[in-house]
Amino acid sequence: MSWHPADDPKLGDKRACDAIDQIIVPRSRDIGGFSVRRALPSVQRRMVGPFVFFDQMGPAEFIIDHGLDVRPHPHIGLSTVTYLFDGEIVHRDSLGTELPIQPGALNWMTAGRGIAHSERTSQDMRAKGSKLFGIQSWVALSAKDEETAPAFIHYGEKDLPILTGEGKTVRVIAGSALGATSPVKTSSPLFYADVALDAGASAPLDPDFDERAIYTVEGEVDIAGDLFGPGQLLIFKPGDHITIKARTNARFMMLGGEPMDGPRYIWWNFVSSRKERIEQAKADWKAARFDTVPGETEFIPLPDGP
Repeated sequence: MSWHPADDPKLGDKRACDAIDQIIVPRSRDIGGFSVRRALPSVQRRMVGPFVFFDQMGPAEFIIDHGLDVRPHPHIGLSTVTYLFDGEIVHRDSLGTELPIQPGALNWMTAGRGIAHSERTSQDMRAKGSKLFGIQSWVALSAKDEETAPAFIHYGEKDLPILTGEGKTVRVIAGSALGATSPVKTSSPLFYADVALDAGASAPLDPDFDERAIYTVEGEVDIAGDLFGPGQLLIFKPGDHITIKARTNARFMMLGGEPMDGPRYIWWNFVSSRKERIEQAKADWKAARFDTVPGETEFIPLPDGP
């Protein structure tokens, strides 16, 4: 029997099988001229391990002379993690970084005590029209690293380990999964992987961490006899061995990690273990005390609310 919580909001927290703790259907938000689907944070769940924010970008198609335009904006206390399935984004930040990201690569920007950045479609891509499809997540920094120096690291498509065979292709983005380990350095223990399965193939989700989830991207997967289509965050109970089987060709993200070392407060683009630190960041952005992004004259003003 197949059912999809997106068809009925009353089913958003229904247990589809004994191993699933929560099912979150993302809500739509507008960023830079197109809609994203935001799974975290939600009313049902604030975090999964250190993952405090999880957006599906697209799939979107831009006509000629149009594209993504996320103006310079600030962050503290987190790492932004950008991973694309299709298209390209040009990242610019207050460290002087200017770099495009393409599918299979990874942008890992650590805000620490404060950074500003923009995300745009390049002029070359605007001239011919383009597509955009991917995931952007935020990983909260451990308390000891919240005030670290800002940094940006780009990992190319060939830098991240890929596992193939038995109808599956798995790119390990961060942490360890299915016996492979990413070179990405993280502030706390976590795992993050892009999993593609042929119809009939399966992949395990081992109980290495108490907080684990998958986000369904494409196709339909079977978990303990229940079917799930794309666009759902499935959060699992701790301790169970999970097998995810593809009913059709399917793609999903595996994510999770250890519980954080205390609660995190989120306001707009700021994440911190201390409310007063967020108030300071708000005042700093409003007073233009963050470093600026070279080559950018626009910016997103401090909003009235989160």
